[in-house]
Amino acid sequence: MRSCDSVFPWSRRQWLAVAASGLTGVARAAAPSSKVALARCRAYGKAVTPALRRMFDQLGGIGRLVSGKTVAIKINMANPLLARTGHTPAWFTRWSHPDVIGAAVQLFGEAGATRIRILESSTEDDNPLEENFLIGGWDPAPLLTAAPHVEMENTGSLGYGKKYHRITVPEKPYIYPGFDVNHSYVECDVLVSISKLKEHLKAGLSLSLENMVGIIPPAIYGDAAPYDDPSPRSYGARTMLHTGHRQPSATAPAEVDQATPREFGYRVPRVIADIVRARPVNLAIIDGIETQTTAEVAALEPGDKRQIRLVKPGILVVGWNPVCTDAVAAAAIGFDPMADRGKAPFENCDSMLKVAEEAGIGTRDLSKIEMVGAALREVGFPFRG
Repeated sequence: MRSCDSVFPWSRRQWLAVAASGLTGVARAAAPSSKVALARCRAYGKAVTPALRRMFDQLGGIGRLVSGKTVAIKINMANPLLARTGHTPAWFTRWSHPDVIGAAVQLFGEAGATRIRILESSTEDDNPLEENFLIGGWDPAPLLTAAPHVEMENTGSLGYGKKYHRITVPEKPYIYPGFDVNHSYVECDVLVSISKLKEHLKAGLSLSLENMVGIIPPAIYGDAAPYDDPSPRSYGARTMLHTGHRQPSATAPAEVDQATPREFGYRVPRVIADIVRARPVNLAIIDGIETQTTAEVAALEPGDKRQIRLVKPGILVVGWNPVCTDAVAAAAIGFDPMADRGKAPFENCDSMLKVAEEAGIGTRDLSKIEMVGAALREVGFPFRG
């Protein structure tokens, strides 16, 4: 198996060269740009796989990324598992839909991936991930047979691993210098983020970047995590990431500066940037076929004045770079990716896209992003129109 570093956008040698330049700020070089594909896909079912296949082809082919590799797929199955928006199952409102997951698994298998892991962490149980699919009302069997050697793992704690693995921020971190995570995020060659298209109170947008918060294990970073050693099971929301009211279990790295603001609008975008620099995303897939306009759960959080609407934008967005991909997705739902704090959708927080761009992860400037497939004007679906 190749090192995870072998498929990251920047090599370790590049990071070290930049660090040696003597620059002391977080931003080190011009943020990279890469292609983003857009497609109209009006319904789940048989149309998803050919749509995703075309998008991969438009990006230059998926084989060069996954052939001969172990591929980890971080999906979005935010807790609580039993919550529905109205009477609509969460697959259609706030979770990555299994048809999109299954299409990706099938195409990765066809392109030569040797092992595929479907991953998500739960903040309320340590069930096998297959069990949580069943709780959510979906049989996981078709996903597990969509390609050879497909596995699932609940990464909220050790899972099937024997120890946690540390990922580190390669440059000056914003909040955390590193994170201890489940083995599956390190024992891989490629990491794919499959997220749902929606807004988010504390991050502005809940897309491929924000989805990465879910790799952080609640057994160490959850409200019920012990102060000394990790909990044997996952339980409790990752509130410390939002508020900084405490540090993770002592076995994991503490914050670099506990004098930084304890306000979620400052912390959440920066924690996300730290996570994605420590464990880069190699492919971002955003499911916007059906969704809810905002919220990670089935009801608005206190202080969120936006309205939850169930909508069918009928779009997919796919790209190599998560910042570029999220920027295009933001534009597709009516937001300016260059917006700063105080402007929609970042009324309550610093712009996650701006913070990630300044950290060198990717550009949010649409004029620097090559878009292929459908045009923005053809698939646009303003969330607040």
